[in-house]
Amino acid sequence: MQFDRKGKDNGTLLNLYKHLLYPRMVEEKMLILLRQGRIGKWFSGIGQEAIAVGSTLAMNPEEYILPMHRNLGVFTARGIPLKKLMAQWQGKVTGFTKGRDRSFHFGTQEYKIIGMISHLGPQMAVADGIALGDLIADKPNATLVYTGDGATSEGDFHEALNVAAVWNLPVIFLIENNGYGLSTPTTEQYKCENLVDKAIGYGVEGIQIDGNNILEVFDTIKAVAERIRKEPKPVLIECMTFRMRGHEEASGTKYVPAHLFEAWQAKDPLKNYEEYLLEQHVLTTEEIQSITASYKKQIDTEVESAFKEPEPLADPQAELADMYYPYNPETLPEADHSKKEMRYLDAISDGLDVSMKHHENLVIMGQDIAEYGGAFKITEGFVARYGKARVRNTPICESAIVGAALGLSINGFKAVVEMQFADFVSCGFNQVVNNLAKTHYRLAEKADVVIRMPTGAGTGAGPFHSQSNEAWFTKTPGLKVVYPAFPYDAKGLLIAAIDDPNPVIYFEHKYLYRSLTGLVPDGRYTMEIGKANVLRTGAQLSIITYGLGVHWALAYLNEHPQIEATLVDLCSLQPWDHQVVKEAVQQTGRVLILHEDTLASGFGAELAAWISEHCFTYLDAPVMRCGSLDTAIPMNKTLEESFLAKSRLHETITRLLQY
Repeated sequence: MQFDRKGKDNGTLLNLYKHLLYPRMVEEKMLILLRQGRIGKWFSGIGQEAIAVGSTLAMNPEEYILPMHRNLGVFTARGIPLKKLMAQWQGKVTGFTKGRDRSFHFGTQEYKIIGMISHLGPQMAVADGIALGDLIADKPNATLVYTGDGATSEGDFHEALNVAAVWNLPVIFLIENNGYGLSTPTTEQYKCENLVDKAIGYGVEGIQIDGNNILEVFDTIKAVAERIRKEPKPVLIECMTFRMRGHEEASGTKYVPAHLFEAWQAKDPLKNYEEYLLEQHVLTTEEIQSITASYKKQIDTEVESAFKEPEPLADPQAELADMYYPYNPETLPEADHSKKEMRYLDAISDGLDVSMKHHENLVIMGQDIAEYGGAFKITEGFVARYGKARVRNTPICESAIVGAALGLSINGFKAVVEMQFADFVSCGFNQVVNNLAKTHYRLAEKADVVIRMPTGAGTGAGPFHSQSNEAWFTKTPGLKVVYPAFPYDAKGLLIAAIDDPNPVIYFEHKYLYRSLTGLVPDGRYTMEIGKANVLRTGAQLSIITYGLGVHWALAYLNEHPQIEATLVDLCSLQPWDHQVVKEAVQQTGRVLILHEDTLASGFGAELAAWISEHCFTYLDAPVMRCGSLDTAIPMNKTLEESFLAKSRLHETITRLLQY
C-alpha cells in the first residue's frame, strides 16, 4: 500500500490515525461484549474503517452524510460520544431512537447524519433531496451517501443516480465494495468488470480507489467535494475493500475462501497506516501505546456508563403520539374571502398556487408537471410563476422522487409530489410506508411531504389507472390520509395537508376533475384533517362514505326522497372522525359503509369493525358494507359499471332497511 502525504503536516496525519484507531478499538470491545452475551448483535466494519473515517473527515461539518450499518467511523469522526452511541445500540431510552430502532438506523440533525433503513438503497434518493435543497438555497454544500456492492443491484441505486445526474446535484455516491452481499460474492451480483463502470451510463464521473488507504480516501473525497461545491454534479466513487468478519457476527465467514482473508489481512487499513507513520517518524511505539491505553480507558468507561442508562418504559400513548411530528393547526376560516364557482380540478390547482405563495420553501415535483402542466393540467402556468427550481419535472422514478421529497424535508423544505396516477405509487411504496411513515417515530424528524394521488374509476382507464388504493396507506401508522369529495374541501384540505409537517397522502378523484363544480373561497383557508362533514340528517339509516361514494349516495337519496338518511362524508381517513360516526350510528341504528375500493379489506372493514366494537348497543341491524367487486378494474364501460360499488348500492340499502 502506497501512501502519499501530499504536503500534510504531522498533526493532520496523526489526527487521521487517531480517528482510524478509535472505531477499531470500539469494534474490538463490541466483539468482546458479544462473546460475553452482554450485547445481542453487531455489524462489524473491521477492515473498512478507512472509508468511513477518511470520507467523513474530508467533508465539512455542516454537510450531510448518509451512512450504512458498517460505518462506525462516520459517527465517531463526527464526534458523537460513545456513551450516546452505546445507548442507541442497547436500545436505551437515551439512545437516538429511544429504543425503537437498531444499531445505525438513526439520524441526528446535530451531527448532520441521516441513518439508513434496512432496505439499503432508499437513502441514496434522500441524499438527492438534501442536495437539491442546498442547490435551491444557494448553499455551496456537497452531500455524501454510502451504499454497498449488493445495493447497486437495487432500483433505488439506478433511480437516485439518474435523478442526481439529470438535476446536476452535488452528491458523492460512495460504494463500499467489500466483495460480498451477505454471502453472495460480487461475481454473482453484477456482470460489469467494476461497479464504477456504471457511472458512464448516467453521464457522471466515476472514480475507483483503494478503500483501505485512508490518505487516498481522504484526498479523493476532499478534492471531489471541493469541486462539486463550486460546480454541482454527482460523482460515483467505488472504494475497493474487504469485510474481515461476517455480514453480522452470527452469520460467520465460512463461505469466504481462506486465501482472500490472507490477502486482505495484509491490506489492513489501520496496520498499514500505522507502519507508515512509524516510518515517517510521525508516531512512535510509545505514543501508540499511550493513545491506545487512553482510548481503552475511555471506551470502557463510556460503555459501562451506557449500560446503566435507563430502559424505555412502555407507554402506549407516548408511542402513538410519536408516530407524528407534533402539530396543532388552527383552522383558517374563510374570513371575508369572495367565492367563485370552480371545478374540482381548479380548486386543487388554486390550493397549490396559494400554498406556493405562502410557503417560499415549497417545492413540487412530478412527471410532466412543469411546462406541460401535468397529465391533468393542474400545474399549468406554475413554471412561469415560480420557476423550474420549485416546479420540477422528474424522470419516471417514483421511488427516487418520494425519497428526494423526504431529503428536502430534512433540509428545511416542504415538498409536494404528484403521482401521475395513484396506481403508480406502487413503484415508490417502500419510500412511503417505510421511510416517510416511520421517520418521526425513529428519528424525531419531520417528513414534510404531501403526495397527490389522482385516483379512482369511472373513466374506462382499466386496471392500472383506476385503482382505489387508499387502504394501502390507512393501515400504515405515521401517514395521514385525506380524500376530499367537493371543490371547497379539495382546496381547504390540500392547504391543510401542505401546512402539516407530517406526511399526507392526498387522494383526488379523476372523475370529479372536470365534472364537478362548487363555490370556493379565494385565498388561504383550511379544513381540519380528521374532521368529517354531515351532509344530510335522517333517522332511517346512516351512510358513511368518502370520495366519489359521496356523490353516489347523494344521487341515490335524491332519486329516493322517501328515504331519510344521515350522510357522513369522512373527508379524512387517517385520522378519521370517530365522534361523528358514533353520533350517526346513535341517531339511526342502521349503518351502510360505502366506498369505491374493493370490498375485501377495504377501509370500510375498519369502520365496520370499530362500529361493531364501540357502538354495538346502538345497532338495530348488522353493519353493512357496499364496495366494488374483488377483482381488478376492467376497462370496458359495461364491465366497469358492474365492478363499481354503485351498481350494488340500491340492493344493499334495501336489505339494510328491511332487516
